[in-house]
This record gives sequence, structure tokens and C-alpha cells, in this order.
Amino acid sequence: MKFASPLTIHERITLEELHKNGIGHKARTRSLAILLSANRYSLDEISRILNFTRNRISAWINRWETIGVVGLFDNYRSGRPTILDTEERTQALEIIKANPRSLKKSQAEIKAGIGKEIGYDTIKRLAKALGLRWKRVRKSLKNKRDPAEFERVKNELLEYKEQADKGNIDLTYFDEAGFDLTPTVPYAWQEPKETITLPSSKSIRINVLGFMQESNDLEPYVIDGKVDTQVVIACFDDYANKITKDTVVYIDNASVHTSKAFKKRIEDWRKKGLIVKYLSKYSPELNKIEILWRFIKYQWLPFEAYTGLGVLRSALNHILANFGKEYCIEFS
Repeated sequence: MKFASPLTIHERITLEELHKNGIGHKARTRSLAILLSANRYSLDEISRILNFTRNRISAWINRWETIGVVGLFDNYRSGRPTILDTEERTQALEIIKANPRSLKKSQAEIKAGIGKEIGYDTIKRLAKALGLRWKRVRKSLKNKRDPAEFERVKNELLEYKEQADKGNIDLTYFDEAGFDLTPTVPYAWQEPKETITLPSSKSIRINVLGFMQESNDLEPYVIDGKVDTQVVIACFDDYANKITKDTVVYIDNASVHTSKAFKKRIEDWRKKGLIVKYLSKYSPELNKIEILWRFIKYQWLPFEAYTGLGVLRSALNHILANFGKEYCIEFS
């Protein structure tokens, strides 16, 4: 059975100091292995404690016995020469940018265009070194919008916001969002070898209609089932009776907002001080209440909310009731 030779007092002090305060975890681990071996721990026992193979630990003991404490440190390594030169790296970057979803395709085109074969890990390192990051792709409707109309509404919003900041009016955003037992959770911190799994099932849709101001004031209406024009009109009727000053409310161009029945009531609400304005088409980023729905779905709803409809309803009602207090958004 193999053991390290008995240690002198100075050797033991050196190894203990290296194990406690040494620079680099490898040298600290190896020094502990020598201490254990000198204390008559077998290779199998040390292997179980440190989670290294018998052969690896035996090699550490051999290096200790041959050259002493120096043998517990790694030799200097200059590193592998770079595969691609500067010009080739630039070419490779353009290829990676042209194929943002496929490492395999990038690899094949780099081989065909540059004449060098590199692995997936090298492609990842190259992309990161050149500033690229693997992240979620966003959907956009910008190509469908009218740029001139978008700029007009954007500038109009700024003017109303200035009036609201002075206290002359209230500026409000209206929209609807649906919640059910299908989780909307894209990312979460997880253990390397574990995956958080959430229950997912079909359920009725809990719809929330809301009037929100950037001051984190929210007037929500929770509806089970279908939301049609009459439901939206009823919410506007109720909200129009609650406002205390002239209020501009921006809405999108959903069919329930542009129906004849809805438009017929716009003048009635204006007489009560509620002025309805339409956002430009395909411009969800102009409707600030969209940010609220994202926060609720992606951050504020707890995982356990998806275990049952009653739990979801309770969690959703808690968030809506405490928006502006426990739950807040800082609008830029």
C-alpha cells in the first residue's frame, strides 16, 4: 500500500500553510493529499475525499517525493498557438454574425472560406472575445409601422408627459393582458446539474384590463373569460367616473378598441374629461403598461402560482393590489 514518507516538522508546517493559504486551488488540494497520505490514509480513501483518481493522487505523491513542494505546482505553460491570425479572426467573426443561431453552419463556412477547421468551443470563445453574447432574440413589428406616424405619436406623448409632470393633466396607458397556468418564465438561476421544472396545464384565462400612470398608479379590472368591446366600454365608463382631472389615455389599435361601438362612446368620455388617443400601429413600446405585464409575467409571479388556478388568481390579485407599494417600476 502506497503512502507518502513521514513528514518532518518543517515539511508539515509548509504543507499545512500551503493548504490553508496557498495561491491556486490545485496546489492546496495536492498539499492536502500529501498530508492525508502521510497520516496513513490510503489512496482509495483520499480519492473519495478529494474526488480524484488513485493514479492522479499517486502521481502527486511521486512528485512530492522527488522534487518536494515545487512538485505540487503546475509548470508554466505558454499556451496553444492561436489557430486564426488577425485577418482570419475578422473573417470568422463575419461568418458567425451571418449565422447567429448555428455553430455547425459557422464551423462549415469557416472551413470552406478560411481553410481551417475549428471546434465549437473555439467558435464560442472567438465570439465572446469579439464582443458577441448569446442571448434571447426579440420579436419586432418595426418593419410594419409607419415611421412618420410613429414619430408623430412619440412627440405627442412627450408633450402630454410635460403637461402631466406640471400637474395639468393625468397621462394614462390602457391595455389588456391574459394569465393562465402555462408558465412564462424564460430564465432563472439554477444548479449546474439541476433544472427547475414548473407545472404547466390548460386553464381558463384570467384577463386583466388596466389603466396605468407612470407614477405607478393602477386601476385594474380582472375578468374571467372573454374580453369583448362591451367589457372594455364598461371599464372605460367606470374609469371616466373616477378621474379627478382631465386625463389622456393611450390605447392600441386592437379590434375591441376600434369597433364602431367603442368609437361611438369616445365623445361621451371626452365630456367627462377622459380623452382617448390611439397609438401608432405596431408600436407596443410606446404603451408603458406593456412593461407592467412583462414584470408580472417574467419577474413578480412566483413559481408556485402555476400550481393551480386559485393560487394564480391569489398571486395576481396580490400584485395588482400592491402595485406602487410592494411592486414598483422605474420608468425612464
